[in-house]
Amino acid sequence: MKKRLSPTILSILLCLFSVHKTNAQDTHFVLPAWIEHASFYQIYPQSFQDSNGDGIGDIQGIINRLDYIRSIGCNTVWLNPCFHSAFMDAGYDVIDFYRVAPRYGTNDDLRMLFKEAHERGMKVVLDLVAGHSSDQSPWFTYSQQKETNPYSDRYIWTNDSTVRPDRFVSGKFERNGTYRKNYFDCQPAFNYGYGEPNPSHPWEEPVTAPGPTATRQELIHIMDYWMQMGCDGFRVDLAGSLVKNDPHLVGTTYLWHEIRTHFQSLYPEGILLAEWSNPQKAIQVGFMMDFIICFGNTGYSQMMFNEVGTYRRDTCYFDLKGVGNPDPFISYLNDCIRVIGDKGHICIPTSNHDFQRPNSGRRNSMEQLKTTMTFFLTLPGVPLIYYGDEIGMKYIDGLPNKEGSLLSKGNRAGSRTPMQWDASTGAGFSTASPEHFYLPIDSSANRPNVAQQENDPHSLLNYTRRLLKLRKEYPALACRSEIKFWQEGKNNYPLVYERRKGNQRILICINPSGKEIKTVRRYNRSFCKLTPIINENSHQGQIVKLRGKNLHLHVQPLSIGIYKID
Repeated sequence: MKKRLSPTILSILLCLFSVHKTNAQDTHFVLPAWIEHASFYQIYPQSFQDSNGDGIGDIQGIINRLDYIRSIGCNTVWLNPCFHSAFMDAGYDVIDFYRVAPRYGTNDDLRMLFKEAHERGMKVVLDLVAGHSSDQSPWFTYSQQKETNPYSDRYIWTNDSTVRPDRFVSGKFERNGTYRKNYFDCQPAFNYGYGEPNPSHPWEEPVTAPGPTATRQELIHIMDYWMQMGCDGFRVDLAGSLVKNDPHLVGTTYLWHEIRTHFQSLYPEGILLAEWSNPQKAIQVGFMMDFIICFGNTGYSQMMFNEVGTYRRDTCYFDLKGVGNPDPFISYLNDCIRVIGDKGHICIPTSNHDFQRPNSGRRNSMEQLKTTMTFFLTLPGVPLIYYGDEIGMKYIDGLPNKEGSLLSKGNRAGSRTPMQWDASTGAGFSTASPEHFYLPIDSSANRPNVAQQENDPHSLLNYTRRLLKLRKEYPALACRSEIKFWQEGKNNYPLVYERRKGNQRILICINPSGKEIKTVRRYNRSFCKLTPIINENSHQGQIVKLRGKNLHLHVQPLSIGIYKID
């Protein structure tokens, strides 16, 4: 039987380590300066651009579209997993972490993507599935063997096949045991240890045990491999759940501070992004950025999710009904900004591969989508556009389950359909027949496409470009600039907030409802002048006027006003 540190002693040691590392973060951890000026573009590789006519997007297709991405105003590309996979969960079940999936190309193709992006002044971030592998991985096959080998403790196994705790999977294995999964049964969890191991559960090893230590080292080796090839950093899948039963984040802090220290010493310009949806915790344990999305009580779902999509609600703020409540989101955002300070960044994406696009259900007109894009691209944090949102691609309901896309709450496939480049039968995505596409293309006769919107000065695409350009022109709209919301009680519409940097102030007013609104908000400042920057759908001219110390609002349905305050 292996010797184990007592949970009490281990807890003390890790707490001491955590304190030391936290202080080290405050004094020695440095954020790459370029993140402050980054604009991300997320690509689902299967669905972006097919270069070889097989109906599946690939790396060469991405290379061919880099100039388009840059033309939007985005300078950083995040790729969903592109490693060799069984594709039982669309690439989030990795067989080989050191090899590009053949459907996408080769390692040399990925190296070329890094090179081509860098020549354009762009960065490339890879999606790192750190928490688990595919059950078809050779590592997992080795771990199933009766004889002890280097991979025996890389996964979490009970020592008795009749013992099956929650989230453990049984089967016909050489070794006598069941394994811990992360999400699907086909995703056995790597063993990073337990923050608070239960002495009566021998499979719950401390994070300092040999198995978890070897797993951490393998993760670092994977990151080194791709960074040395030219990668610029990683978005880490399920970042907060690698160490199990870790309510006080002692083990998780131990893990990520070790990696952050290594990362900074070798790759000072590299970045580590968490999929956590809790920036307060993610930045605390050593990440540089985290996303505010729908997981947890962030208020994101109350702002964006309606009756159609992966996660569905009866009402949301960005809806023509005009009955939503922005307060949960505002409260969460303000708390994030207060807690993380200058130690990291937040990111509020337009959507992603796991949940519905802005164009879903009743929210389907270009005017409505301009209100959502204004919201996302004028908030603090690093902006991120999910591919196709810049032209208003819609969430397609009712698609079949594709590579594990179907969840109990809904089907993620609806947000993963082929990019719509032009009005041709295959939408410019592929030369293959559409029935051979990775997923069906939007069959709507009026589906949006890049080619049409390029030539329309009023299109969502060109409006998106305009917003990203404004972020560069006005420091008050930058990543770390202050934000102040001017909401009062139940008077929730329109959404009014001020961005400020030094003496520069920008006022944003968004009415996503179908209602005309006349209201007054106390501003507490006087002798100010409003200079319009953007007026959208305003049939009465300027929708915000300053009178004394009050904001007088006469807001048309779906109107947008952005003003410089002098």
